[in-house]
Amino acid sequence: MRCPFCNAQDTKVTDSRDSDVFETRRRRECEKCEKRFTTYEKIEQSPLIVIKKDGRRETFSREKLKSGIMRACEKREVSTEKIDQAVNEIENMLRNEDKTEIPSKLIGESVIKKLKRLDKVAYIRFASIYKDFEDMKDFEKEIRAIK
Repeated sequence: MRCPFCNAQDTKVTDSRDSDVFETRRRRECEKCEKRFTTYEKIEQSPLIVIKKDGRRETFSREKLKSGIMRACEKREVSTEKIDQAVNEIENMLRNEDKTEIPSKLIGESVIKKLKRLDKVAYIRFASIYKDFEDMKDFEKEIRAIK
């Protein structure tokens, strides 16, 4: 591994931890300049394909999943760590399906379940988009259901 500071080839691993089922975090130290840096090693996996409601197919995007959850949790007291954990759990569940094509409905339902446990307001925000609420009655019905 090249040092990002001095570009030297000789670095040593000082600490190694699994940060996720599919990812290892390594602390490294350059033997030339002695600066430390962190690298992440991730298992290369076959891409997941998401089948949208209209039949279109697109590659699964972890970033898109995370941004949707973060948008729902905006201005709420939900830590980034909890959001990352939810994203990891959802992605791991999808990869454990032993399928390369996943219906978007499965992803949406998984997000709904996670948000319901994380934060009720974030859950309602996400549900209003995901379930396509049309008026206040839809909101009231969903709020009554979670009480």
